[in-house]
Amino acid sequence: MEENKVTETLEENKVVEEAVKSENVAQTENKKEGRPQHKGGKKFDRNNRRERREPQVKEFEERVVAINRVCKTVKGGRRMKFSALVVIGNGKGKYGFAMGKSGEVPDAIKKAVDKARRNTFNVHINKKGTIAHEVIGEFGASKVFLKPAPEGTGIIAGGPVRAILELSGVRNVYSKVYGSRTSINTIRATNDALSKLKSYKDVLSLRKGGSEDVK
Repeated sequence: MEENKVTETLEENKVVEEAVKSENVAQTENKKEGRPQHKGGKKFDRNNRRERREPQVKEFEERVVAINRVCKTVKGGRRMKFSALVVIGNGKGKYGFAMGKSGEVPDAIKKAVDKARRNTFNVHINKKGTIAHEVIGEFGASKVFLKPAPEGTGIIAGGPVRAILELSGVRNVYSKVYGSRTSINTIRATNDALSKLKSYKDVLSLRKGGSEDVK
């Protein structure tokens, strides 16, 4: 019995020695080839590290239009928070906007971006990077007038209107704001104007009564 135990222990020692030798050989080969390793003798893959370091391409570009400080009066005093108005867009006819409120500015911006991603709109842009026709959008006491412009004109607008037009992908347009110039109302009026836009095919089909096919 004792002889059997001795032989078993010897065999186990041999297996352990062979495993240690194989690990040492692998480590020496990796050192010669210049490959770094993790602890425990595991191989380190540089390709995976490069993939992790590569920045993720954002679907939407974000722009903060306005940040306001708001207060709520309660029994114990005033509670101060920040509200952020954010516009997002992919530059290919898709855009969104929203407001977020929080006790800190970064949190308010994050909330607004999340809301804007859930509520997006589409706008039809022609090959020259402008809108199809003149249009007026209204919201509350704000009015926004948009007019197509020739190529090379740029965006003749300022403030919130410029932000939403740039991020939506419009490159050439004239604009004018009438009435109240509150940021959120101006953006909503601009959104109303963009939602009223019709493509050339839609207008032609309306003029023909919709009976004939438009080529």
